[in-house]
Amino acid sequence: MDPDDARRFLREHHHSVLVTRKGDGSPQPSPVVHGVDDAGRVVISSRRPAYKVRNLTRDPRATLCALPDEFFGRWIVAEGRAEIVALPDAMDDLVGLYRQVAGEHDDWDEFRAAMEREQRVVIRFAIDTAGPDAAG
Repeated sequence: MDPDDARRFLREHHHSVLVTRKGDGSPQPSPVVHGVDDAGRVVISSRRPAYKVRNLTRDPRATLCALPDEFFGRWIVAEGRAEIVALPDAMDDLVGLYRQVAGEHDDWDEFRAAMEREQRVVIRFAIDTAGPDAAG
């Protein structure tokens, strides 16, 4: 699958499972909501102390299995090397992700304060490989 095809799918469907690797190399799946930034990178919001963030800090290989919002139907896998972006640098990506997935927030000041309180970070990665999809 072409990475551009994967990005188109990821922009339309935001439910996925992010697979990171534990210290022993075994998989750590996490259900997430993802978006795609203007540079075409996958963007995911998480909390700094989350296992997936610790795993990616140690081993940046990320695998995302994205499902249609209806669950059944076409699905794709995208892989890349993740970077963790902390606040304050992550704020623009967090706002962009929210807008992409949920639209406008009623109170952006409150949203920004919540991101600080929750110790939010952004996981992002360029798609190095994509596929298979539901068709194989």
